[in-house]
Amino acid sequence: MEMICLDLEGVLVPEIWIAFAEKTGIPELKRTTRDEPDYRKLMDFRIGILEKNHLTLRDIQDVIATIKPLDGAAEFVAELNELCQFVILSDTFAEFAKPLMRQLGFPTILCNSLVVDDAGMIRDIRMRTENGKKKAIQGFRSMGFRTFASGDSYNDLAMIHEADGGCLFRAPENILREEKDLVLTETYPELLGRIKAFIDEE
Repeated sequence: MEMICLDLEGVLVPEIWIAFAEKTGIPELKRTTRDEPDYRKLMDFRIGILEKNHLTLRDIQDVIATIKPLDGAAEFVAELNELCQFVILSDTFAEFAKPLMRQLGFPTILCNSLVVDDAGMIRDIRMRTENGKKKAIQGFRSMGFRTFASGDSYNDLAMIHEADGGCLFRAPENILREEKDLVLTETYPELLGRIKAFIDEE
């Protein structure tokens, strides 16, 4: 029995923080997990910018409400749902994810949460667990699943390496240079083909 594990941003939907950076005109917020391997450091950096500019959770959610899945993503998710069990493993936050999950047919997502004060300012993050994507793969394996993982960023590498099979999806050049042994896929049909081949291996 297989469990397919996918990243969210950059794989199924656009990068939320890039969209927010473009809306606010703050280029520093375009820094993502494609650039920074240390997620805690990245989020502390983002929270500092939000505080400096008096930007609230609601400001971010208003931008998220305008984001649509990447072209072909909803169809890919629907086809994957018919093929096998899958879950989205993301370092995003429950406070961000719901409108995006609605557009994808509410697939299962394991993500984190935010610490927000009475004024709506984001003060901290509450991680589900440290290195949650890798631990999720380990957990699925302990339940008897063969796992396949795919993502595009530094925070996806641990789960891809831990899984029984996997590949990168539209990863940037810096990651491709560092991860020469990982297969790169660029389209949903290509990714679906990799998943089907993995399932057929059993």
